Amino acid sequence: METFIRKQLRMKSHYVSRIEETDSTLIAYVERIGRRRLSCSRCRRPCPKTHGRTSSRRWRDLSMRDRSLELVYRPFRVVCIRCKRVKVEKVPWAEPWSRVTVSLAMAVALLARKLNWLEVARHFRIDWKTVAQIVERVVAEGLKRRAWKPLHVIGVDEVSRKRGHRYLTLVYDLERHQLIWIGEDRKKETLDSFFRWLNPRRCRSIQSVCCDMWAPYAKSVGEYLPNATLVFDRFHLVRHLLDAVDEVRRQEIRRLSGSDRQVVKGTRFVLLKNPWNLTDAQRDSLFNLTRLNLRLVRAYLLKETFQLFWHYKRRFYAERFLLNWLWKATHSRLKPMKKFAQLVRSHMEGILAWTTLRISNGALEGLNNKVKLVSHRAFGFRTIRYYIAAIYHVCADLPLPDFDEAAV
Repeated sequence: METFIRKQLRMKSHYVSRIEETDSTLIAYVERIGRRRLSCSRCRRPCPKTHGRTSSRRWRDLSMRDRSLELVYRPFRVVCIRCKRVKVEKVPWAEPWSRVTVSLAMAVALLARKLNWLEVARHFRIDWKTVAQIVERVVAEGLKRRAWKPLHVIGVDEVSRKRGHRYLTLVYDLERHQLIWIGEDRKKETLDSFFRWLNPRRCRSIQSVCCDMWAPYAKSVGEYLPNATLVFDRFHLVRHLLDAVDEVRRQEIRRLSGSDRQVVKGTRFVLLKNPWNLTDAQRDSLFNLTRLNLRLVRAYLLKETFQLFWHYKRRFYAERFLLNWLWKATHSRLKPMKKFAQLVRSHMEGILAWTTLRISNGALEGLNNKVKLVSHRAFGFRTIRYYIAAIYHVCADLPLPDFDEAAV
């Protein structure tokens, strides 16, 4: 067993001298082989001299025979010529300051992408905080090792992290559908910090940005990317339109009484769904609404007419269509539709940019759902720092540290 442990942990200058067994634990005592050279824990270069030893330290390793495996060793202090100081030797089975082996850390990191951290901690019989620290170290290393490619099209979106309008800002590479950066809150300063982190040289390659109509985001993009085209996300705009139609429906329910009110009640999804997705029963319900000639019908027709905008490919015709639609909406005598028309008018440039670039954050909704799943799967996180680390670990496709490199 001693030889097996030595080979598994890739020891070259150390060996397992003896093993103590208890009902739940295997304790392997490690010693240095003769006078073999040891490496500096800082620069990892071999050191010719030693300068005493430290006190005994313990490291947790992967379990064997359903029992926890612990390594016990007294590291040497080495005289490093390159660092010009006395440092603790680099042990091949663990990173400096870590109390778990590299192999256990890699197993924890891989499983933490699939399960919540509490289940991972129970599986390996370690503390939850140990799992959090391992994931943080793996994420920090992955961010350093991540291969950078020029960014041309980015998407900015936010996800709720807590009740009370607490948000995280997420920045994606829309060409590769990859998470790039996470920031706390959704203020202008949040996106400013992303552009500063990215640095001006990388910012110059960005040609277009897609985001919702949140003013702080647009202001930050205009300040740091003056030459980039800002495109307002199609799906956020449609959501505002559907909210306006639904508000008209609520007003009609409050206004009507008797049989007319019964016809309107329960028609929310009938009005918000696309016509080709309606069931036969929903089509009948929509037909009954049109016969009443209510204000709600005008709102529904405005909603369906607006959807034709997304088919235009030339800006001139799209703008002419949009101005005509805005005139109809503002003269519809429907307050929610007028409010939506004002929103469109004040963001015309970003909306019309869709006709030429045709980019949206719609493809990222799956990634946003994945981000939300990280929190739901863990039933929340104790700190925002751990939540951000978990999102990076699961959604950013970061490279894991290589075992061979980590064990050198």
